[in-house]
Amino acid sequence: MPNRALMSIAALIVGLLIVASSTFSVRETELAMKLRFGEIVQPHYDPGLHFKAPFYHEVRKFERRITTRNYPSEQFLTSEGKILRIDFYIKWRIVDVPSYYTATGGSEEIAAVRLGSIVKDGIKGVIARRTIQQVVAAERTEFTGEILKSAESKVSELGLQLVDVRVKKIDLPEEVSESVFLRMRQDFDRQAKQLRAEGDENAEKLRAEADRQRTEILSSAYRESEIIKGDGDARSAEIYARAYQRNAEFYSFYRSLQAYDKSIGTDSDVLVIGPDSEFFKYLKRPERR
Repeated sequence: MPNRALMSIAALIVGLLIVASSTFSVRETELAMKLRFGEIVQPHYDPGLHFKAPFYHEVRKFERRITTRNYPSEQFLTSEGKILRIDFYIKWRIVDVPSYYTATGGSEEIAAVRLGSIVKDGIKGVIARRTIQQVVAAERTEFTGEILKSAESKVSELGLQLVDVRVKKIDLPEEVSESVFLRMRQDFDRQAKQLRAEGDENAEKLRAEADRQRTEILSSAYRESEIIKGDGDARSAEIYARAYQRNAEFYSFYRSLQAYDKSIGTDSDVLVIGPDSEFFKYLKRPERR
């Protein structure tokens, strides 16, 4: 009985080992392929549970996410023949598992070394076409774009995608660093003066345009006011004319009273008018009311 129990337990353990060696799982963050005695038989698996022949197939898994690798300072020559020391790092991801495995044997270290060599050649070519000042003042997107473009074909042969190349630090030779920064400062001053001059020019144009619009608005308003005033005077004259036609004598009397009120009644008034003047017509004939 004990021997049978031991045999049953041993058989169960062997069965579990066979089942365990026949299944494998792939995570969302992993890439996997199946090998048969070192030969690729299945280059891609979706995330989830999968099966394989035990002891006959081998499954290799790789990182799907972006990998970042820092590289130590390297010396590069500018177009002036000056030496720059540049620290940089690279971001990449695996996009073609068979090509990656064939080129690197699945080793991340080998991939990092080969990728670093490709990127260094790209940086060397980019810097060799520039002066120190151009390297320091270059836009990062322009600088990185040229490196990525020059390295694209070689990197794809490794089954990799070069995501980004970042320059962390640029060390200038001591004898040229001060002159480089001085030239950069002068360039920035020149750009600042140019921008200020353009701003002043635009301001003058805006002020001139505002003055022109102000003059046009005032002229238009004055023209309209004169038109309205003229219409009012015409209307007033028309009303006076109708009033005169209805009772000319009363209208003459009313206008005379208005003239008396405005001309006589203050201490400072001085009138030099003949007594027989028409102005005193209604004062000389008080019986007419």
